[in-house]
Amino acid sequence: MALIVIIDDDPDILESSSLVLKSKGHDVIISNNPNDGYKLVKTKRPDLVILDVMMDEPDDGFHLAQKFRREGVNTPILMYTSVSKAIGLDFDKSEIVPVDAFVEKPISPEELILKVEGLLKVKEGK
Repeated sequence: MALIVIIDDDPDILESSSLVLKSKGHDVIISNNPNDGYKLVKTKRPDLVILDVMMDEPDDGFHLAQKFRREGVNTPILMYTSVSKAIGLDFDKSEIVPVDAFVEKPISPEELILKVEGLLKVKEGK
């Protein structure tokens, strides 16, 4: 199946997302901070990146997504957010937020699988 990198500072999210994705046959590598996550994406070249918006800083996820795109990393990015619930903002894909999809935390296992499979199909051109 696919190699997926999850970058999130919440150990519960890392564990639960990994378990769900591994149960569907995906290989999962996790990082609990943006610096190590960046290195993983650059060296492992995953099929999909799952990225949290807020880690050490409130906008770490946005900055990391922008950095990937500036450097030519075209891997699909699914962004976990609780920002829109917390402050009432909605985000769309743009140059400022160059990700392929957003999901609100907490996410159900079913929704996670649907989003991941959808993004992987787009990547494969299906």
